[in-house]
Amino acid sequence: MTEPVIAQKAPYPVAVEAGKTYHWCACGRSQAQPFCDGSHKGTGLAPVAHTPDKAGTLYFCGCKATKKPPLCDGSHKTL
Repeated sequence: MTEPVIAQKAPYPVAVEAGKTYHWCACGRSQAQPFCDGSHKGTGLAPVAHTPDKAGTLYFCGCKATKKPPLCDGSHKTL
């Protein structure tokens, strides 16, 4: 398994829709950050599906080190 690449050392704020499924990039290689574009193929990593219960802004992890994927938990502050 390959280690994820840091896409950025800050979260990605995203306006989300309730009930819509988002596929967060866990590998850091996607050109469509913070979402998956299939770049993980061959890495042993896979995207994480997330379906919010309500609409609003969520902060998706950009450093790929979060302990609460796919959302930011502040882990980027220690990198």
